[in-house]
Amino acid sequence: MIQLSALWFLAAVSAQSPAPAPASQSAVEAAIARVGPSLVRIHVVMVDHSAGREIKREASGSGTIISPDGFVLTNHHVAGRTRSITCTLANREEVPAVLVGTDPLSDLAVLKLRPSTPTKYPAAAFGDSSKLRVGDPVLALGSPLALSQSVTMGIVSNTEMIMPGMFWPFNRMTLDGEDVGSIVRWIGHDAPIFGGNSGGPLVNLAGEVVGVNEISLGLAGAIPADLAQEVSTALIGEGKVRRSWIGLDVQPRLKSDRSTAGALVGSTIEGSPAASAGFIPGDLLVQLDGRPVNVQFAEEVPLFNQQVMRLPIGKSIEAVVMRDGKAKKLTVVPEERANVETTVKELPELGITASDLSIWSAKELRRTSKDGVRVRDVRPGGSAAEARPSLEDDDVIVEVDGKPMRDLETLAGHLQQIAKGQTEPVPALVAFDRAGERLLTVISVGGSALDDPGREATKAWLPVATQVLTSELADVLGAKGKMGFRVTKILSTSPKAGAGGLQVGDIILAVDGEPLQASQPSDADLLATTIRQYKIGTDVQIDILRDRAPQKLTVTLGPSPRLPREMKKYDDDTYEFRVRDVSPIDRERAGWPSGQGVLVESVTEGGWAALAHLAEGDLIVAIDGEKVSDVAGVQARMTKLAASKPQSVVLSVRRGIRTFFVEMEAAGGR
Repeated sequence: MIQLSALWFLAAVSAQSPAPAPASQSAVEAAIARVGPSLVRIHVVMVDHSAGREIKREASGSGTIISPDGFVLTNHHVAGRTRSITCTLANREEVPAVLVGTDPLSDLAVLKLRPSTPTKYPAAAFGDSSKLRVGDPVLALGSPLALSQSVTMGIVSNTEMIMPGMFWPFNRMTLDGEDVGSIVRWIGHDAPIFGGNSGGPLVNLAGEVVGVNEISLGLAGAIPADLAQEVSTALIGEGKVRRSWIGLDVQPRLKSDRSTAGALVGSTIEGSPAASAGFIPGDLLVQLDGRPVNVQFAEEVPLFNQQVMRLPIGKSIEAVVMRDGKAKKLTVVPEERANVETTVKELPELGITASDLSIWSAKELRRTSKDGVRVRDVRPGGSAAEARPSLEDDDVIVEVDGKPMRDLETLAGHLQQIAKGQTEPVPALVAFDRAGERLLTVISVGGSALDDPGREATKAWLPVATQVLTSELADVLGAKGKMGFRVTKILSTSPKAGAGGLQVGDIILAVDGEPLQASQPSDADLLATTIRQYKIGTDVQIDILRDRAPQKLTVTLGPSPRLPREMKKYDDDTYEFRVRDVSPIDRERAGWPSGQGVLVESVTEGGWAALAHLAEGDLIVAIDGEKVSDVAGVQARMTKLAASKPQSVVLSVRRGIRTFFVEMEAAGGR
């Protein structure tokens, strides 16, 4: 598809491909003649969602007719989120089509041609992609850049292509929250493809479809036909792909692990079958459902994930793990895997886009059920934005006018009923959850747009985050010659005091008449230093600019928690990363439990920690198996390790809802 060009930046670092292997002209012509009539160009009106609105745009891709009755195989990213689909056949006839089913995890979709009269179509045949060998000649058919159908030729360059780890954190292709590379090993080939080739067939010289072209990384990448045939059969039969899920994330065995088989358990999702079965991070899974497991290399992870997703749903499965050097049998019951994302819909009555909660988003938002409607985006100036408090991304709407809103369909229907036949805005009482709080707001359904007043904080100290008002900012914000701080966020960590009506965007100029002489980033601590001079409970007067107009606010200062910048830090010079103690604000924002881990504040580019993919914002919870709760513990542990000069150090890391292991190597340990 033309839209899928974000990965092309990798082409600059790809080596030049060798010339295609010789192939007879007659063989090439025969292969094209066999598949060419089945090739279609797909034109779609695609939908996306941003700033509380549904955004529509045109896009183009390719596809292959795979049955005489007109089923068409293409990519999910071509046709999975569309409002209309038209296919141009090889004879230039345009035929409307409908989406039969789509599968973002494999990036595959199936369409059905809808001709005005019954038609029998030429269908391409699948080949056996497992028989492909490096060096085999292949043809890539499609409609690059929405041009007429074309053919390019090359050879198979790699039959086990995955996203290169060296490009971390960009080594993932994510569609609708699904990591395509978690189950797909691409067929790498050097037949040139461009935007618009997506969804088109990769063909062998026997005229068989051996892959579905999807990406270009310098080398092109095609989804193997074996997987494509399995997925398309399921989509045609049921409209979806049913897969098993046990909530287990594995990674290749660590280099320091001397085991000859097994896969390292990096994470188990809370409440998942794997967690219930007793899997824990650090287990070495050696057998699953009677089959040996071996994941030594990243290329083997997709095959393991495919194995898991083919397990029988609802049937007890035996697994064997190595734990503390001993074999342990576990019994797990796979569940049906749910999609990571659910359909997003615009609700113009509120000025938001919203979706149902999936099992994944419910966990991310720390909810115990999928009841409610998740706010995805809020339109500036819309009804939800002007409410007090306004709705925000990831709020979960649970009630309207006292009626439970269990899902998006219920909410959409209720809003339509409220607005039906009304000529004036109708106030609706909306209950929503945010970070564990149940809040109420009144939203005028169908009301006029007002400036967003922001949300008034109700918690402790002077709970604001700020940035220094540089001279450049002052000039464009209508505060030329002024000095001070711009409010960037209203924080909430204690119920005893509030921000006194301060709003994001306010410019704080003075406290009790004393100007704040701040104009450089190095002055960032001046406001906090000034506030600390007062006693808790003191009322102070703050001079601000709001929308270029001067105002005065009275704020009661509450007890301030320790701020992130006040936390102790530790720099590790060997592995080149910095950590600090976790502040109460950090724990509130991330939902981390008290007394666990240290926060990675920075990772030096090119250092050992960076090469191991440790990232800013990670929470380190253990070092070489020993738990750490503060930087003093990290320093003691790392100092001890530095003296022993190990070949590698293994960190247990939490990122979001997942845990995994980072193995940092160092030259001193080699």
